[in-house]
Amino acid sequence: MTAGRFRLVYSVAAQADGELMGVLYDYFHAADRATAVDRAIGPGGGGPAARSLDEAGADWFDAKGMDPNVVLGKLVGFAQGIPFGSVAEPEMVWPDPVAWPYGRQAPPGVASPWDTGLVLQELPDGWRDTLAAVDEEAEPMLALQWYDIEEVRFADFLDAQAAVRLFVGLARRAGAAGASLYCRCTV
Repeated sequence: MTAGRFRLVYSVAAQADGELMGVLYDYFHAADRATAVDRAIGPGGGGPAARSLDEAGADWFDAKGMDPNVVLGKLVGFAQGIPFGSVAEPEMVWPDPVAWPYGRQAPPGVASPWDTGLVLQELPDGWRDTLAAVDEEAEPMLALQWYDIEEVRFADFLDAQAAVRLFVGLARRAGAAGASLYCRCTV
């Protein structure tokens, strides 16, 4: 079941060649890594997706500037009641870290998947379970803690709380489907 598409926009930007640009993070769930790659990158992981996550039938939302490694990792740390440094980390799915280790030069005539500007990560199932278990009464306190991190600027507390609810809802739907959570990053 597709829950619909939501867009969260925050005041975080990356800088490339002296110009500001946005970094998009699309969060979705999929039954397995192969399905996630097909939806987020394209059939068989052969290149940038020719279709959107909507067209792929994914349950997803995009959260501009909300990276999984730090911003979402801090939310999970708050929910688990542990320091951020103790939180498990997402795993790289695409580009394949075995076939294309970061920094590897592509042979002549072969394009590196790193040049596409797309990265796909699988979030730990423990994150899914932690977020799915967040009680509705705990959401405001969790949002208040998250609102104060320096890596992202929410419009206001209610914006942070809405983002918490989106992540909690996606995690619950993923758990109910026996699926894992993924994040596609587009630069």
